[in-house]
Amino acid sequence: MSIDEVVKLVSLWRGQSVQVTPLRGGLTNENYVVEVASGTKCVVRIPGASTELLAVDRGNERHNAVAAATTGVSPRILEYLPDSSVMVLEFVPGETMSGARLREPGMAARMAGSIRRLHAGPRFLVDFDMFRLVENYLGTVEEHSVPIPRGYRDRMDALAEVERALAINALPSVPCHNDLLAENYIDDGEQLWIIDFEYSGNNDPCFELGDTAQECAFDDELRMALCTAYFGRRDPVQLARMELFALMADVGWTLWAAIQAKISSIDYDFWGWAEERWARAIHVMDSREFGGLLQRAIGA
Repeated sequence: MSIDEVVKLVSLWRGQSVQVTPLRGGLTNENYVVEVASGTKCVVRIPGASTELLAVDRGNERHNAVAAATTGVSPRILEYLPDSSVMVLEFVPGETMSGARLREPGMAARMAGSIRRLHAGPRFLVDFDMFRLVENYLGTVEEHSVPIPRGYRDRMDALAEVERALAINALPSVPCHNDLLAENYIDDGEQLWIIDFEYSGNNDPCFELGDTAQECAFDDELRMALCTAYFGRRDPVQLARMELFALMADVGWTLWAAIQAKISSIDYDFWGWAEERWARAIHVMDSREFGGLLQRAIGA
């Protein structure tokens, strides 16, 4: 559906003149700011094509976005077009974050604060498990003949070892975003807002921490700061689990990027991103520290 078609269907601004401005940077959907003559601004999110192959469930996304908005850390859905899964969202004035901005002093603690608020909110509709998502993506890869980085399937035994280690000190699941790259934070000067709930689901909070640390290119010091701020204390076991989940983020989103390289019309080097993420995952699994990381995660 085009933005012109959406503008005609949304009741919020029916009969009013609007100005539409594209929002750049999305890797799955089309996003626009719509400003009504009265001065009201909204964000329109139009789903990308074939996103079901990326395991995006639009009903789940809508349910969870509504739940997340009750925490005050995520914008409200103002209108929803069920036939096309188009969302009209509250506009959040502020700065869209980058990895560089989130690596600045004090930002890890602010991130932890917003994440804690989200995690304390209402339960989401379904659970999220990166290990099961990898299995799902591999089925999609097989069915649609999607190329993936060489040697990927050879690492399944190592991933099973990671899953066993993570299960030992697993935390109760909480409502997680599960895809907190830097651009999914908006700073309004007072708090960091969290947007886009396509992969949201109840999950171990350490996945959230590890995934966002990986997406924002945090070094060891910043990872420790994020973990400590979230838990309110130093916790070497959960820090190790966070690191293993950071690895799993690279493992899973490698397949996401490979599938996108085949199906997406967005001008972005998804294949190069898949190779980059897989190389980073291989580096961790082949490192001398990998065995020690597994041991620390189980508390040995």
